[in-house]
Amino acid sequence: MNSQFEVLDYAVFIAYAVLILFIGTWVSRNKKGQQKSAEDYFLASKSLPWWAIGASLIAANISAEQFIGMSGSGYKVGLAIASYEWMAAITLIVVGKYFLPIFIEKGIYTIPEFVEKRYSKELKTILAVFWISLYVFVNIASVLYLGSLALETILGIPMIYGVMGLSLFAASYSLYGGLSAVAWTDVIQVIFLILGGLVTTYLALDTVSGGDGFFAGLSTIYNEAPERFAMILDKENPEYSNLPGIAVLVGGMWVANLYYWGFNQYIIQRTLAAKSLKEAQKGILLAAFLKLIIPLVVVIPGIAAFVMTSDVDIMSGLGYVGGQSIPTSEHPDNAYPWLLQFLPVGLKGLAFAALSAAIVSSLASMLNSTSTIFTMDIYKPYINKNAGDRELVRMGRISATLALVIGAIMAPLLGGIDQAFQFIQEYTGVVSPGILAVFMLGLFWKKSTNKAAIIGVITSIPVAMYFKIGPKNWIDSSFFVDLPFLHQMGYTVLITMAIIAVVSFIQNRGEVDEKGIQINTATFKTSPIFNAGSFAVILILVALYAFFWN
Repeated sequence: MNSQFEVLDYAVFIAYAVLILFIGTWVSRNKKGQQKSAEDYFLASKSLPWWAIGASLIAANISAEQFIGMSGSGYKVGLAIASYEWMAAITLIVVGKYFLPIFIEKGIYTIPEFVEKRYSKELKTILAVFWISLYVFVNIASVLYLGSLALETILGIPMIYGVMGLSLFAASYSLYGGLSAVAWTDVIQVIFLILGGLVTTYLALDTVSGGDGFFAGLSTIYNEAPERFAMILDKENPEYSNLPGIAVLVGGMWVANLYYWGFNQYIIQRTLAAKSLKEAQKGILLAAFLKLIIPLVVVIPGIAAFVMTSDVDIMSGLGYVGGQSIPTSEHPDNAYPWLLQFLPVGLKGLAFAALSAAIVSSLASMLNSTSTIFTMDIYKPYINKNAGDRELVRMGRISATLALVIGAIMAPLLGGIDQAFQFIQEYTGVVSPGILAVFMLGLFWKKSTNKAAIIGVITSIPVAMYFKIGPKNWIDSSFFVDLPFLHQMGYTVLITMAIIAVVSFIQNRGEVDEKGIQINTATFKTSPIFNAGSFAVILILVALYAFFWN
């Protein structure tokens, strides 16, 4: 089997790259006689419409960790990993209704800026450092690693060159244009992402069914591997520790999703750049509907690859009997790149453009948000308090460049990770419970104090690490507990919230904190369109979980 691109594949991919670069540079240009302001660069002049927000949310979210990592988990675990996508749909609705009205009313640039308005400058700085470290050393590095893994598997490009190429592609338009360039190119990126992903899914299912089409392929993989379609895993399942049964619906999954969609700068920044609150909420709703179909693009191909590699007849019919790139239980992340090798000329270029769109759009988003936090929450208040727009934009570009360089250096060091998607979730899960506890109490409990929040977020790290270490042979195992990491996140956020509540009560004797947020029922009033769409999303989710329960 020839895995190399043909001329038409290269033409399709180059056309995609040229289109993205053209749009990115076009929207990045300065208007005649005007210099980019900080609001232009970091918040796209607060001019984004709902459809651009929805598309950009998905483009920023779906990256190599989904295409490669989640397909790998689909290969090894099955459809249960789709809970991260489907539960995100309902989380987006919660964020749109209950979080966005407060954030947009405060007129903030960054999530740490909200922390300063609700708590203090000191806590804002602590969380800003947390986020910058997480984005650079985990998110940016993992996106570059997984993207380069795909380039290496599909085209044989050495990882170091893949890292450099992806870095330069993302930098070429995002560093100069800021959020405006990122968001508007995301509209095109998400079209390639979903269209190319659906093409890969269709052809994988058509291959599994012996040429009988999409629905026959779905039926085939469902009948051949019914255990891969259980959404709620039981304790006997070897992957229970990653997806512990009902906890994906009522437990720690909420911690991961509320933190990611509600308090993650490179996600929420798009909504902060909306024309209005209603536009932001409509964009959130569009993203929720798109999340419902993402498992079809990133999980089903992994299950199809599992069935294909388990069936000798299918493999023989393809004229393929083995190879280093074949996915296995030890190397599940090879599943998606391996499937691309079977696509016909032209469509291979489209599918690879989809994968590249996912990687580059997320990378550009992370770079922009990292630079936004550094510039607005560290550089301006601590290094250059009198910095004007020109200086802030310049520092935004410099800090994004440094973040990219560090992430590129770190990326090859992540080699050999099993199920990269799970790796990212677990290490993000060390810091996210504490941050979530601080925000939830800050938003909805007026008695929460700054001192309590600082103590809570700092102590949340050793609490999270206690659960993460678990019983080991080299230490006293009776002191530690062995829990699935979603349970670890759930317990950590509850313990942190309890610490914040106790310290707040001791400090203020139950009195309302002076910076407590005043809210009422009118704050959370939403439009009929948002309400009807939210109800539809919930009904679809109920139907999906009822059908694929176990």
